[in-house]
Amino acid sequence: MNLPPPQTRILVVDDERVITDTLALIFSNEGYQARGAYSAEEALELIPHWLPQLALLDIRLPRMNGIDLAILLRVEYPAIRILLFSGQSASAELLEQAHRQGHTFDVLLKPVPPRDLLAAAARLTGPPPSFGA
Repeated sequence: MNLPPPQTRILVVDDERVITDTLALIFSNEGYQARGAYSAEEALELIPHWLPQLALLDIRLPRMNGIDLAILLRVEYPAIRILLFSGQSASAELLEQAHRQGHTFDVLLKPVPPRDLLAAAARLTGPPPSFGA
């Protein structure tokens, strides 16, 4: 029996629901399996049950920021690829602090053109499976 290839799972985490939902829809329309979380805490509840290959994290999240979440994911789930995004220049301070601790991350600046977002996802996870496969 030939089974179709599994879809690449992408988790989008942003406290702005419209951004989360829009990015998840963009990924879904391109053949990825995408889910959204509106906080780091919600993402941490979802991940053990739905292990993504890629986590797209907003840097500026309430309570736990995206960089702290990314560092935690690297420790707890090292197979998850991490991609950060942010529209705030203040995020540079958080990135520099993480860099001093030995962590570097790919970062996209908001607003992220869909083609750039999809190219980054494909670079980190491989292309999505085709619908006809």
